[in-house]
Amino acid sequence: MTRHLLPIALAAAVAFPALASAADTQPPPRIIVSGEGEATVAPDMAILSLSVMREAKSAREALDANNDAMAAVITAMKSAGIADRDLQTAGIQINPRYNYTNKADGSQEAQLVAYQVTNTLSVRVRNVDKTGEILDKAVSLGVNQGGGITFTNDDPKATITEARKKAVADAMAKAKTLAEAAGVSLGKVLEITDQNVAPVPMPMAAKSFDAARSAVPVQAGENSYNVQVAVTFELK
Repeated sequence: MTRHLLPIALAAAVAFPALASAADTQPPPRIIVSGEGEATVAPDMAILSLSVMREAKSAREALDANNDAMAAVITAMKSAGIADRDLQTAGIQINPRYNYTNKADGSQEAQLVAYQVTNTLSVRVRNVDKTGEILDKAVSLGVNQGGGITFTNDDPKATITEARKKAVADAMAKAKTLAEAAGVSLGKVLEITDQNVAPVPMPMAAKSFDAARSAVPVQAGENSYNVQVAVTFELK
């Protein structure tokens, strides 16, 4: 071999093993599919939002009247079996209320007529069957705003696990169909990503309560828990 070709031969000897090594490290063909699973369960807890609003000429008088009414509501909740940990003050608002009169020059004159104090209580009812009874009791003791209800589950882990299994099975079925259509075979699972868990509540809301009603009919229905996963398969 001539002297001037020797460096080229040596370079080729080094390059070919490097190229072979790079080819060996290329990731295998793969497919990524998403799967969705849903599982339902009856709710075992209701979360109520109950508000007491009182109005008076002064903020102090309105607050005192509100305090008395809310104290009676809280006492009634406890006597109905609601534990302290399931009662939480969600907010207290003190707002002035004005009357506006139009003046001859087109402007308005504001006259302070009263103060409104609203106290909102969040109540977790762990016996769903007692939800209507709790609402009736609250209204009779002065709750006159709110009425939002969310039905949920104290421990939905078993239902979410069922939804996850369905989501993975759905992803595997999709991957099999796609692989068969493409004329390839599925290999091992390379990665699974749990994308989200989204419980879908069943809300029931009202702007105010009608105290004249003797009962509040409540239907809890079912809660649906949705899970989405992404699964990466090797292709053979």
